[in-house]
Amino acid sequence: MTRKATGALGERLAANFLNQHGYRIIENNFRCREGEIDIIAVKNDCLVFVEVRAKRSRLFGTPEESITATKKKHLRAAAERYRQAHNGLPTEWRIDVVAVELDRSGKVQRLEIIENAVEDEEG
Repeated sequence: MTRKATGALGERLAANFLNQHGYRIIENNFRCREGEIDIIAVKNDCLVFVEVRAKRSRLFGTPEESITATKKKHLRAAAERYRQAHNGLPTEWRIDVVAVELDRSGKVQRLEIIENAVEDEEG
């Protein structure tokens, strides 16, 4: 399975998992010059920007550990851009991460929503 295929599978699994946990997805793969947001959803009157991280090995750490300070900065900037460009959104917002761990055959080993995974400027 290629890295791209792993990422696409991870995003599909994450979207289904989010739906099952009360998230209402409003957009996928939002791109702007500041970066990309995998999934944008609403849960309990809160706008949620979701970064999906899928990995097939823990050799270089867990999926959530792979989010660098630079990536966090880009996620915050892209979230701000989205909020500025869209009206009628909930005023409360956060950035969650969905960590997806797969075995070599693509079978889910772990699927977890980490709320407020990207909180402040320090990272």
